[in-house]
Amino acid sequence: MEYGTVMKSLEESVVTAMDGSDKELFPFLPYILQDLWEIGTDPELVIQLIRKRFPGTANLRILDLGCGKGAVSVNVARRLGCCCHGIDAIPEFIEFARQKAREYGVIGCCTFETGDIREMAAQFSGWDVVILGAIGPVFGDYLTTLKTLSPCLSPGGVFIIDDGYIEDNSSFRHPLIQKRGIIRKQIETAGMELLDEIVVEKETLRKDDRDIFDHLEKRCRELMHQYPDKRPLFLNYISRQKAENDVLENKIIASVIMIGRKH
Repeated sequence: MEYGTVMKSLEESVVTAMDGSDKELFPFLPYILQDLWEIGTDPELVIQLIRKRFPGTANLRILDLGCGKGAVSVNVARRLGCCCHGIDAIPEFIEFARQKAREYGVIGCCTFETGDIREMAAQFSGWDVVILGAIGPVFGDYLTTLKTLSPCLSPGGVFIIDDGYIEDNSSFRHPLIQKRGIIRKQIETAGMELLDEIVVEKETLRKDDRDIFDHLEKRCRELMHQYPDKRPLFLNYISRQKAENDVLENKIIASVIMIGRKH
């Protein structure tokens, strides 16, 4: 949601996280994204951060909020041997995640369920790592997000957040992206601290964006033929993807950060 606005519907929230603007797009997302498994965070970056923070990983409990098709959870469980639980609002994504867990031999330590993470987060506690992987400000700004989700963490638990920020000296503005200094201030106000950060290289971003966009555009154009009356809906999504890719690649810094409580 944009900061300071009322909570969006589940459909609006999901579409916004996918860089869309019309909740009518929601039922078409599984088709549009059918060719992609990794639709957000790079699992390798999450694995790097976890390994640096925790000397032993086998007993870690990891909660993946807005897990998409489970690419992060499945790869983390496979590589680190820990238990992961993922939640996403799109049933088709969850079913795909379960299939991947079976395929990679981690079905015993990787579980997935469909739901609204905004409503379900309050029931969780004692997680060593809570992942928010490229889902945008679903819970609000950083201060609201950290205060809302802090009860989910174990005493030494951490958040891993895939997001972007605007450099403090930049004149660029975006309704869903804040400046670096504001984010740091909000983290401190929440009683937490930035523990680690991996900045995503621009060339990696450009390559990944191109690959994703090519698949996405192809499927959107197929849908235009199937639903001619909805052609503006899919053209708008293609246009917004181009615009958001430009923001990611040229206007902001994309990074994966680790946040923990101050001690």
